[in-house]
Amino acid sequence: MENLDIESTIEAILFVSGEPVKIARIAGVLEVDDNIIEEAADRLRDSYSFNQRGIRLVRLEETLQLCSSPEYADYIRRALETRKPPQLSQPALEVLSIIAYFGPVTRAYIEQIRGVDSSYTVGLLQERDLVESCGRLAAPGRPMLFKTTHNFLRTFGLESLKELPELPKVEGSNDEKDGIQNAILELKAREAELLMESEPIEKSEVDTEPELAEAPGAAADETGPDTDTE
Repeated sequence: MENLDIESTIEAILFVSGEPVKIARIAGVLEVDDNIIEEAADRLRDSYSFNQRGIRLVRLEETLQLCSSPEYADYIRRALETRKPPQLSQPALEVLSIIAYFGPVTRAYIEQIRGVDSSYTVGLLQERDLVESCGRLAAPGRPMLFKTTHNFLRTFGLESLKELPELPKVEGSNDEKDGIQNAILELKAREAELLMESEPIEKSEVDTEPELAEAPGAAADETGPDTDTE
């Protein structure tokens, strides 16, 4: 296939899907190597950006997806009567930072670092599709392991967890709590930077749910039952 045909095919597949599609799956359908798809996706992404189009192509680990350009998010929300997602609370950022920087981790590991029961906040982050379960630890009781999702990457403008800001080194201390406090600061800075723009909106988000309600218990996150009130 010609380069233009490959780019147009990728565009068509991603538009209809509305969800992330694996690069390997597209390559298999087009009967080309994965790197051909990656190069075509890069050209398509650069074209959208250069021409200031209303959509963007984003890469989330080994998948591709079409989203709206962040600068048009407010217009989309007003036109489709959707709501801007609530900002993450301090407890939610703490848990999310631990999972992002040290995951996959168990809830017991999270609670060991934070010093409080975190089941409520972990559940809240699951409801918002920022973290997900990814199997069980081979240990007594086989506790659940948690990792971040593609939605986490998209929300924080990352292609993979490798793009997370490097944690500053803590001189004179090896305490995990010092490390996680730095993780929280880095994630907060990333969130604040992205809030200067509006978060891109997925096609599926407006196709299937024109009125976005806040996640259950969102307003209670600061004083939820897991005693996340530090």
